[in-house]
Amino acid sequence: MRRLVIAAPGSGAGKTTVTLGLMAAMRQQGYTVQGFKCGPDYIDPTYHTAVTGRPARNLDSWMMGSEAVKTVLANGCQGADIAIIEGVMGLFDGKQPLSDEGSTAEIAVLTESPVLLVVDCSGMARSAAAIVHGFQTFRPDVRLAGVFANRVGSEGHFRLVKAAVEQTCGVPVVGFLTQDEALALPERHLGLVPSVERGELDSFFAELGRKVARTIDWETLLSIAEAPALCSPAPLIRPSRPYRVRVAVAKDAAFHFYYPENLEMLSACGAELVYFSPLAGEPLPDGVNGLYIGGGFPEEFAAELARQAAVKQSIRAAIEHGLPTLAECGGFMFLTEQLVATDGAAYEMAGVIPGKVVMKTKLAALGYREVRGRNGNFLLPEGETARGHEFHYSVYEPRGEAPFAYETSGRKGTKPDGYLAHRLVAGYVHFHFASAPAMVERWLAECEKVTING
Repeated sequence: MRRLVIAAPGSGAGKTTVTLGLMAAMRQQGYTVQGFKCGPDYIDPTYHTAVTGRPARNLDSWMMGSEAVKTVLANGCQGADIAIIEGVMGLFDGKQPLSDEGSTAEIAVLTESPVLLVVDCSGMARSAAAIVHGFQTFRPDVRLAGVFANRVGSEGHFRLVKAAVEQTCGVPVVGFLTQDEALALPERHLGLVPSVERGELDSFFAELGRKVARTIDWETLLSIAEAPALCSPAPLIRPSRPYRVRVAVAKDAAFHFYYPENLEMLSACGAELVYFSPLAGEPLPDGVNGLYIGGGFPEEFAAELARQAAVKQSIRAAIEHGLPTLAECGGFMFLTEQLVATDGAAYEMAGVIPGKVVMKTKLAALGYREVRGRNGNFLLPEGETARGHEFHYSVYEPRGEAPFAYETSGRKGTKPDGYLAHRLVAGYVHFHFASAPAMVERWLAECEKVTING
């Protein structure tokens, strides 16, 4: 199975642009391409999905564990000719500065995947070889198989870089992109993801693919992408029994951050997933036994969501009736009483959780979370743990004393977190169910006890 990890010395080198260009160029060449993203990020996989036409997947060694990473890779690659795995930050950047845990390098080693290093070559020639040599020798079991020269000034500049790197490091420089503002991804303001899903960037991706195709040494690229066979595809969960329940899943431009494996693990246990769009005014579907409201961008659609009175009433009534519900990040924000935008405008949300969320102009939280359950949490009982990730620009301001759902541990220590009431578990954490598969069966067992008929 051909596969390549697209890495870089650090963030900002252009690895996402090169990744998307390679994916688009390969699609244009007739290859079926499967996209993956190292780490927990939801945004880059949205781009991968748009370019390849196949659902992209995350490979996160800290959240999933090593065996699950291999299984997710094998499962995702079924029917594909080549896998393109976009790295995160710099090649060796991970959970902490003293190890490679959670890094792109760790994923490359775990999956025995060759690495294509994207180097920003603006303002250098022979120095590019020094950069490559350093990354090549830092950890010998990482197979640095090739280099892509990004942001060169001209084809002549590329040839200088190519000669220096290939002579010093013995690895091929397989292609290049010039410094060209037209090749830069549009700024990632929060409204961009819906535009990606609507296909508004298709012409940009197509042109990017054509530019990459003109400079790539295809024979060498495909040669360095050769890699050992993957493990056999396998389910991430083997349930103790089937659960004949229907779980409503909010999915639209406001709520669409779901790890595909989370949904697949629910389905593998027998759950029928029923999708609905709060943004489009669709109330909670009839005859459901559970509700999953994932993250997304409710702040970008706050005015529209505030107008959906019937949707909010249906969700509020069901949760108060005891519908087993998991709300993550954007879903948690939607269930509060009010969302306050950065301009001070306040929008009425579903009113399940007392208090409001207030948008900030700076990042409020970012990082991995070890989550430990508290008494009364049906998903994660006291003492049980799971892993997840936080990334948000808002803060929750409770009205009164909030009953916490769990404790979270991150770089800044441990604290009580989330919100627990009825059969609702809500908070900013995005869980990855592969870190605690028992969560799935606990949830569905609770779902069997409740049916909401609108």
